[in-house]
Amino acid sequence: MGMFGGHGLFGLIIGIALIVVPAWKIVERAGYPGPLALLVLVPVVNVVALWLFAFGRWPRGQGGA
Repeated sequence: MGMFGGHGLFGLIIGIALIVVPAWKIVERAGYPGPLALLVLVPVVNVVALWLFAFGRWPRGQGGA
């Protein structure tokens, strides 16, 4: 049994969706383009992007809806 319960490609797709979909929504809500959320799939780049996102200036500012 693997990381995704032994379901192979289907489990991998579900696992990726569980990570990318919420990241996409958060990134868009912050004012960045949605595809930027795909950086969560790239090792090391995801950590750098997270730090830049957390401590950088957001296009929508602090009062974004």
